[in-house]
Amino acid sequence: MAKNQTTEPELPAKPELATQAKTPASTIVKSGSFQSGEHPTQGKAQIVTQNGKSFLELDQGFKTSSLGPDLVVVLHRSNNVLRSAKPPSYPLKEGEYVVLAPLQKFNGAQSYAIPANVDLKSFQSTVIWCRKFNATFGTAPLS
Repeated sequence: MAKNQTTEPELPAKPELATQAKTPASTIVKSGSFQSGEHPTQGKAQIVTQNGKSFLELDQGFKTSSLGPDLVVVLHRSNNVLRSAKPPSYPLKEGEYVVLAPLQKFNGAQSYAIPANVDLKSFQSTVIWCRKFNATFGTAPLS
């Protein structure tokens, strides 16, 4: 019986620890809503940290135009990209942004890893940008 008594208390503890390890907490660092630039863009964006890594997440309500080739997701230094650029294309200037990745899809929830060497304090918005034509489809100021 001593064997069963020591085994029984351990069984509930192990699954509980495994469950905790599978659901690490994430922290929202910054968030904002998209504003349309050259093309209609909507939804919300947020930067979250989880297990020491940062991610840019677009929510289920995210939507942008499928008209541009080479659409990418970037972090930008300005908190008002549309005001700091000229319409209708709202071009970005070299050195003011960092490209995270190609846009995964034109609508719906998606997530992008932010490299560890990116200083999040230096970037105040996210942009859906057509690299080929230097055109800002939409931007979300992050605060």
